Amino acid sequence: MSIVGIPVLKLEDFTGGSEQKRNEFIQNIGKAYTEIGFAAIEDHGISKKQISELYSAVKAFFKLPENIKKQYEIEGIAGQRGFTSFGKEHAKDSNVGDLKEFYHFGQEIDSKHPDYKNHLPNVYCEQVPEFNERCIAIYRDLEAMGAKILRAIAIYLNLDEHFFDSHIFHGNSILRPIHYPPITSAPKDAVRAAAHEDINLITLLIGSSADGLQVLSKNNEWIDIKAGEEMIVVNVGDMLQRLTNGKLSSTTHRVINPPREKWSQPRFSIPFFLHPRPEMPLNALPNCVTPGNPKIWDDITAGDYLTQRLKEIGLLK
Repeated sequence: MSIVGIPVLKLEDFTGGSEQKRNEFIQNIGKAYTEIGFAAIEDHGISKKQISELYSAVKAFFKLPENIKKQYEIEGIAGQRGFTSFGKEHAKDSNVGDLKEFYHFGQEIDSKHPDYKNHLPNVYCEQVPEFNERCIAIYRDLEAMGAKILRAIAIYLNLDEHFFDSHIFHGNSILRPIHYPPITSAPKDAVRAAAHEDINLITLLIGSSADGLQVLSKNNEWIDIKAGEEMIVVNVGDMLQRLTNGKLSSTTHRVINPPREKWSQPRFSIPFFLHPRPEMPLNALPNCVTPGNPKIWDDITAGDYLTQRLKEIGLLK
């Protein structure tokens, strides 16, 4: 089964299926990430009710007056926690701000844990407490789901199944509820999200409230992506592509503007960007470097790479 060229896989096949089903999942997700970089995941354990309640809370936050939302925009932290106002972020190769505003939640770590000092504190909205509660809950669930996906990827790459576990424990992962407001005038060159690749290891996207997501195929054609309500779309990010020396594809994608007759409709989406710890080396895995596929990128840590990319997209000055 596929959604316009994007394969649909059942996570339960990997976590609770037969040995044959488990191996099929590993090979299928490896094939998907080698060929297109995207897959839609079913049977992931996150309920339709939880997703619905999450979207309700996200919409409630973004309905707040602008002056209230801006109370949660913190200067000097590159937008890594709290609110980022409309048009501030742009794609790496663009100087035009995207037509969106968003909010960031990060790790919740016990203050007594040594890793606590390595993370910024989350910023909580007083007016919509359920926004905080539901975002933190889904953060934990998506982080756990992402760990399972990475275990399947590790096996596909002939690594130990738990290769990524220690690298993502208390990593710099981010949950980003996004609001694309109604378009009120011709936006010239701006789009809801210009063509880009994600920075992180993998991204888990919990649906969206409207069409618009497109993926660039290997044939250089834009493919419309609209997953089912209970599917989570998972794609490869630049860090994983770099680690695998291009074996797995961080595919270009975008969110286009709707037809003029739908300009009045807002759009919401909630991606979870799964990041490793900053000290993780993104050096090409030895088994991904061959005479036919020589090393592409210089060695760098995840933290240094994230800093570089945040500057490129306009969040870090």
